[in-house]
Order: sequence, then C-alpha cells, then structure tokens
Amino acid sequence: MGLINRGNKEKTSVVWLFVVVFIGISINFICGYIASSTGIMLFLDTIGTMIAAVFGGFLPGIIVGLFSNVMKSFFDDASVYYGFINVLIATYMAYFAKKVWYKKPVQILLSVIGMGIIGGALSSVLTIFLYGFASEGISADLAKGFRDNFSFGIWGAQLAADIIIDVADKAVSFIPVLLLANLIPEKIKNKVNYKGWRQKPLTKEVKESLDKIRSRVIPLRTKLLILIIPSLLAVAVACITISLMLYKNDSVEEQKVLATGVASMAGQMIDPEKVDEYISEGRASAGYSEAEEKLIALRESAPKIEYVYIYKIMEDGCHAVIDPHTDEDDGNPPGTVIPFEADFQKYIPDLLAGKEIEPVISDGAYGWLLTVYSPVYDKNGNCVCYACADINMNEIRNNMYSFLAKLIALFLGIFVLILAVSIWLSEYHIILPINTMAMSASNFVYDSEEDVEDSVERIRRLGIYTGDEIEHLYTAFVKMTEDNLEFALDLQRKTETIANMQSGLIMTLADIVESRDKCTGDHVRKTAEYARLIMRQMQKLGIYTDQLTDKFIYDVGNSAPLHDVGKIHVPDQILNKPGRLDDDEFKIMKEHTTVGAQIIDRAIELVPDTGYLAEARNLALYHHEKWDGTGYPTGLKGEEIPLSARIMAIADVFDALVSKRSYKEGMPFDKAMDIIKEGAGKHFDANLVKAFVLAEDEVRQISERFNSSVIIDITRGQTD
Repeated sequence: MGLINRGNKEKTSVVWLFVVVFIGISINFICGYIASSTGIMLFLDTIGTMIAAVFGGFLPGIIVGLFSNVMKSFFDDASVYYGFINVLIATYMAYFAKKVWYKKPVQILLSVIGMGIIGGALSSVLTIFLYGFASEGISADLAKGFRDNFSFGIWGAQLAADIIIDVADKAVSFIPVLLLANLIPEKIKNKVNYKGWRQKPLTKEVKESLDKIRSRVIPLRTKLLILIIPSLLAVAVACITISLMLYKNDSVEEQKVLATGVASMAGQMIDPEKVDEYISEGRASAGYSEAEEKLIALRESAPKIEYVYIYKIMEDGCHAVIDPHTDEDDGNPPGTVIPFEADFQKYIPDLLAGKEIEPVISDGAYGWLLTVYSPVYDKNGNCVCYACADINMNEIRNNMYSFLAKLIALFLGIFVLILAVSIWLSEYHIILPINTMAMSASNFVYDSEEDVEDSVERIRRLGIYTGDEIEHLYTAFVKMTEDNLEFALDLQRKTETIANMQSGLIMTLADIVESRDKCTGDHVRKTAEYARLIMRQMQKLGIYTDQLTDKFIYDVGNSAPLHDVGKIHVPDQILNKPGRLDDDEFKIMKEHTTVGAQIIDRAIELVPDTGYLAEARNLALYHHEKWDGTGYPTGLKGEEIPLSARIMAIADVFDALVSKRSYKEGMPFDKAMDIIKEGAGKHFDANLVKAFVLAEDEVRQISERFNSSVIIDITRGQTD
C-alpha cells in the first residue's frame, strides 16, 4: 500500500511539473505575441518564466525560460541566443519566491531594477555582437536617439536603451506575478511547487536544520559542484574552440573559392598580348578602358570582393597593369611599382616564375585581406601577369565574433539548465537522503524500550526510494536498526534479569549475615527503604544535586543491604549477647565496618566496573562515622564522610531506635524522630536530617509496615 501511494504521489508531482511548464511556455508565447503585434516597446515574454519559477521552483522555471526561446526560434532565429537571459531570470525568481520577497515592497523594487539592469546589459552586448549597433529589436530607435541627441557612443547608447526598456518590461511583467503570488493559497502553491522528493517530504524546519549541518572539510554538495562545473566548462571550452576553428576554416575556404573564381574571371577580361602596352600607355591603349570597366563590374557583382586588379610581377615589385579605382581608393596608375609585402616574400620566386600560389592572408597597408593571384598566360603559354582578387577579412572576423557570442549564449543557457538539474538530482537523490539518515542515526535514543521503538519507526518513516545505491544503503540501514532494536530489547531483558538476580543475591547475602543474629528482623530492608526515601526528598529540596544523580540513587538503594556485611566476622557470642557489650567486645563489634570494606574490596577486584560496589564499600566502611568527627572507624567529619554513608547513618540509627530488641522495647516514633533532630549537626548531616524530617509521614508508614522487626544493632553497645 505504501509503494502504491508513493508511486501515485510521484506521478502526480510529475504531472504538475508538466502542467506548470506548459502553462509557463504558453504565457510567454501569448504575452510575447501581444507585445509584438501591438508594437509596444516591451517584450512581455518572461511572464510565464517568472510564474513557473515562483510557483514551480528552480527546475520548472529554468525549463520554461530556456525552451520558450528554443521554440520561439522556429519563428525568430535569434531568440534561442537570448534564452540564457530568461534562464537567469528564472533562477532569480525561484530564489525570490523562496525568500517570500513578493510580500516586501523594497525587495520587489530592487528586483525589478536589478533584473532590468542585468537583463538589459546582457541583451545589449549580445545584440551588438549579433547584429551590430541599433540594427535589430525594439530598442534600435531609442539607441539611435541616444547616440544622435546625447553624444553617446554605440555601446553606451545601446546599453542605455536596452536597460530602460528592460526595466520597464520587468516592472510590467512583475504585476501579474505579484498578484498571483499574493492571492493564490499556500496549499495550492505547495502542490504545484516541484520538489522531486525521493523520501517522505521534510518540513521546512527539519530541512533548515539539515542545511545547517557543517562538514569537517568540504560538504558533498560542494564537491559535486566542484566536479560538475569545471567539467561543464571544460566541455564548453573544447566545443566552442573546435566550433570556432571549424567555422573560421570553413569561412576562409568559402572566401578562397570566391576569390579564386573572381580572379580567374578577371584574367579572362584582359588581352594578355597587350599587358606591356597597358603598362606603358595606360588608358591611351586600345581596350584598356573596356577591360577596366569589366573589372569594376566584376568587383561590384561580388559584394565581398574588396579589390580586383591586374599586376605584373617583376624583380623590383608588383607593376600595376590595371588597378581600378574604388569609392575609398583611386587605384594605382599603370606602371606603378608596388613593393612586395612581408606576407608575400616567400612566394616571390614562384610569382617570378609564373607559377600558381596558394591564397595569401596578409595584414598590410591595404588592411586584413585574403588575396588570390591567378596567372594569365599569353598565346605561347608564358605567364605575362597575374589577375588578383582581394577579400576583406574583417567581415570574417566580425562573423566569428558573432558566432562566438551565439555559442556562449547557447552554452550559458544549457549550462544553467544542466547545473540546475544536477543540483536538483544531487539534493533530492543523494544529499537529503544521506543527511536524514545521519540525523536519524544521531538522534537514536536507547533510554527505554519505547524510545528505541520510536527511533526505529522514525527511520522507517523516512521512506527513501531513490532506486539506486542510496536506497540500498537505506534498506540496509533500516534492517540494521531493526536488528539493533531486537538486540537492544533482548539485552534490556537480560540486563533486567541480571539486575534482579544481583538485587536478590545482595538481599540474600544480607539475610545470611543478619540470620546469625537471633534477633533477626527486616533491618536491611527497612534501612534501604529509609535511604531511598531520604534521597527522593533530597531531590525535591535540591540538596547535593551535583552528587544526587539517577545512577547514585540506584547504586545506593541497591547496595544499602550490604552496609552490615562485615558482621559475618563478628563471633556469635558477641553478636547474640543479650546484655550490654563490654569495651573489648564493642571493639570487636566495630571491626565489622573495616571487615565489610575488605569483603567488598575483594568483590570489586573480581568485578571492577560494577559502580554499585563502590557505594557499598562506602556504606559498609563509613556508616558509623559522625558529622562532628566522633564516629568510627576513621573519625571522618562533615562532608569528608561520603554522602551515601551520611544517608545510611540516619536510616541505620532511626531503625535501631524504633525497633524492638531483646534487651529493650522499641522507642516511640516521635521520640525517635526527636533524637534524629537533636543529632543534626553533631551525629548527622543537618541537610539530610531536614530531608528525613520533612518526609515524616512516609517514614512512619515504612516503620509501621515493618513493626514486627526485631534486630540487635551495635548501638546497644554504647549510648549515643
């Protein structure tokens, strides 16, 4: 069912992508047609691009921007070259919508002016390269006006005209975009905005938190861009260079063919037998003027031909035979000797020998020319002169610049499209899936069974379906977390079992020790409960919060029954003596504290990482120490005494007071409480006494529940 829903959502998303692209391209065509047919000085052919970018996002906007111009080029060849400007507008408008600037007047104004200036500047540069100054487009007349009336240069005039028109165009184009952006409900905007999720869509907040993740060196997104951008640029430079070279070579070859044909025809328009006569007599020679007129007519019939002339090559240079005038040049009179230019030096031997030479490209006194020399032979087969044709190469240079501008413009549009698609693919197919898995893993909680199950469920709900290695990684990740869940639950169950066994063994050990006393009761259980009660009350009062951690409470509560484990060393006759202990007997009795610590030390050596044993040692060794330093076995005082032992001191003494002994009745509850209060600051820590007294009702409940307990305590040995 999940796969079906996912597939349906994906299909719906793609359908909306096509709808937005179709609507955007249609709006561009319709508005552009209205603008051109009415003759207004606006383009209006980017409205659809803006709408697609604002509502659909980066990718739909760029597709609309580029392909609108591609389709428009079927009717206007040059439109495709302006596509990259439309693509830049789409990119900016998608960012504009992402920042919700359509609700901010200042940002709207800056956007109109900024896009107008950038779009106008790029358009003017491209227009001059493609067509020359003020020769095409709706800005031509305005550009001429700036040049003629304000003494602008051609670049400045074209730039000013295009920027003014572009700013006005963007201002008008913004109106429907802003109206739709502010009127259409967010629900519809979110529906048509194409994201391309390959997982469960993330909320804006989660996505922003992912964007804030910082890599140790270079983020994957940056690495991909470092890989993609230089690769695209390298391919573009290679393609542009190769295309430009081929274009240049083809253009030159085309001009060579033209010049060769013209030169050959020029050679047929003169009488080779009269060459020397033409040189010596000039226009006075019969047939000279007719031949000159034919050469002029031939030159004018081929607009790309700059000069057509007849030269005789001799040792001292080129001797003009017929050199017709042009509008810019009067030509050389017959017999004029023109020195050889540097580019012709290597061809002089062949020219003197009357041989054919390859076309020569030179940049000399007459400009950058492609020259073809065609030998003219007399009736005896001797070369008497050369018919020459020159083509001005500046036109080829200008055409190359125009061709280069077209290539760059096409590349920029395709470059931005490929870059946008690459970023989109990497974002939704690689980066977001990896980051969401990483975030889910870092937020995995093991505190309880419910937390672990919730963490695993969150990972399952990611629903990553890129259909590639990322999806395989996610599938393995889900399986690993599910296996971890089972392992954690099993480990938790075993841990609980071990903890229960541990508590049971501690209590059993305590019972074994206490069972040697004929007055055995529930002393170890009651003191443990009193200790836990004191610690809970300390938490409420905020006493010793730096030490009173959950682990501390757990360790003290579980190890409390071991506080008298050293009694196992006390002889039965002392432990079970019905009367008061003498000094020697009491000295032996006091040794149960140090013996208890020694027993637990041996246990710690066997199980060094068991934290509760450290507190068990403190309880066993120090629970008879007193706040004023008069206790035993070491005479510690104040906070030198471990907190756990100070807690146990109150629990141990209070239980001894209220419990029935073989040599006494149990003391009334209130009197026992008074004794505890009196011991504050002397026997006991006053802060802990405060906590104990404030929990008086709960203390009473514990005491009454165990009121049948009868245990002999060492406090019978001396009076506190």
